Amino acid sequence: MTAGPAPAPARRFRRARARHLELGRRGEAVAARLLRTLGLDILARNYHARSTEIDLVARDLDVLCFVEVKTRHRAGRFRPAAAVDAEKQRHLIRAAAQYLREIGRPPVVRRFDIVEVILAGRRLREVRYWPAAFSGEDGGR
Repeated sequence: MTAGPAPAPARRFRRARARHLELGRRGEAVAARLLRTLGLDILARNYHARSTEIDLVARDLDVLCFVEVKTRHRAGRFRPAAAVDAEKQRHLIRAAAQYLREIGRPPVVRRFDIVEVILAGRRLREVRYWPAAFSGEDGGR
């Protein structure tokens, strides 16, 4: 017995998810180019730790940077960085701690950055870099 085509809601969900993932990939590519232009070295992309992903891990001289990239199709009432709330910060801090454990806990300074990318169709409308956007010292509060 062969399965028929997926129901329409499932197909719409898969298409929407694919567009969302493509938007994220485009934003991460823009962010990586920006960081390289600013002299940072990209060490890892899409590092997975349990249920959290760190979009980019970079090195800025002797500082290890954990970078969250927020990409939107258009500017809204709130900056994309506003989506990195206290809960998201706590998840990123835990993921960064796991990353540091995996590389042998080197004695490095760490920083949590955000890159906002706003696209207009296929064109880049705006990109903003927020180095040290939040502190990892207080658990993201």
